[in-house]
Amino acid sequence: MKFGIFYEHQLPRPWDEGAEQRLFAEALDQVELADRLGIDFAWEVEHHFLEEYSHSSAPEVFLAACSQRTKNIRLGHGIRQVIPGYNHPARTAEVIATLDLVSGGRVEFGTGESSAELELGGFRVPVAEKRKIYLEATEQICNMLAMDPYPGYQGQYFEMPCRNVVPKPVQRPHPPLWVACSQRQTIRMAARMGIGALTFAFVDPAEAQSWVDEYYGIIKSEECVPIGHAINPNICMVSSFSCHEDRETAVARGLEGFEFFGFALGSLYGFGEHRPGRTDLWKQFQDVHRPKLDEIFGDATQALSGGRGGIGTPDDLREHLRKFEACGVDQVTFIQQAGMNEHAHICESLELFAEKVMPEFKAREAEREAAKLQELGPYLEAAMQRKIKMPPLADADIPVYPALGRRITEETNDEPSIYQAEEPTAESRPAAR
Repeated sequence: MKFGIFYEHQLPRPWDEGAEQRLFAEALDQVELADRLGIDFAWEVEHHFLEEYSHSSAPEVFLAACSQRTKNIRLGHGIRQVIPGYNHPARTAEVIATLDLVSGGRVEFGTGESSAELELGGFRVPVAEKRKIYLEATEQICNMLAMDPYPGYQGQYFEMPCRNVVPKPVQRPHPPLWVACSQRQTIRMAARMGIGALTFAFVDPAEAQSWVDEYYGIIKSEECVPIGHAINPNICMVSSFSCHEDRETAVARGLEGFEFFGFALGSLYGFGEHRPGRTDLWKQFQDVHRPKLDEIFGDATQALSGGRGGIGTPDDLREHLRKFEACGVDQVTFIQQAGMNEHAHICESLELFAEKVMPEFKAREAEREAAKLQELGPYLEAAMQRKIKMPPLADADIPVYPALGRRITEETNDEPSIYQAEEPTAESRPAAR
């Protein structure tokens, strides 16, 4: 099984001067440490306007910075908002390819559509149609990354003329494709599209078994018709994380942050209301949830149950992760940067995990991965045969686009003057202030 770390860039109020800069600097240090320790993935979200919960609105910038401070760790968009209202599909293709180039081919292309009203409403994305828009954009981004030139497209929600979208990524035909999944039905969609499932839902290992079985059952069936030009058969699940030789210390250092993560997520996506610039989620969490949390702190058994299983001693984590491994989960990624969790404690946890827990799973990973791909090989080949690809243009059919100056000249029969600066007159000069 592989392991990852996951970033929302959470920043609970109150915010002091320099808090955001410190948050990003510490996260970069953590990713650099994770790379040295041999952790496989660093995932970074894209969210907009979700104060306190996520200050990560430009993940491509953060991941590019990570790429220059690391050598081996995979850099994952977990996820990139691909709906055109957030990011034009051609811009997404350009960003993914450029990041793949500067990282030496280490990008994981996670996709998503969001379900937060603050984001959707802020960009005027129609909620009722967002899934259809997402599917259309994702398929075309993959075509842009893989095709030379991109033939152009006129769809229901997006259109673009023929262009060769450059640069092209290191990983051909495109980096591994994922989708964020918080519900069972999205897991099914991921399998039908032949892409990895980033399951941002905190499920017990017993429940994970049914999710994994259904995902791979669909991958092996005729329902699987790839949306991209390659299949990425992987399922990743998130887990809480805080590791210390003393269980009570692990709980004291990590549980509150993890519980805030869940509270803020529920408030922004489910039950809450938000006044931009004024709502204080951390205060609400302390007022509403803290009494319940005090009860959990007093009961280590309760503290380590369910989604909290990634908090504890190395032995606790080993037992927790073995259950996911037995279910066939391909990757577990840790929610370690959450709430008020301290940078030093996060680094200590990562170091202890890498020393005492990770080696056992690493030792089994190559053999597990090889056996899995051998079993899936015929099914993946059959699925790719079912994909209906966008036909490439013959050279004779690639349109010719005259330069703007030439087009204006040909349309007006005037001498080209588009590049000539007009001499300012007294009337046209700006008035002195």
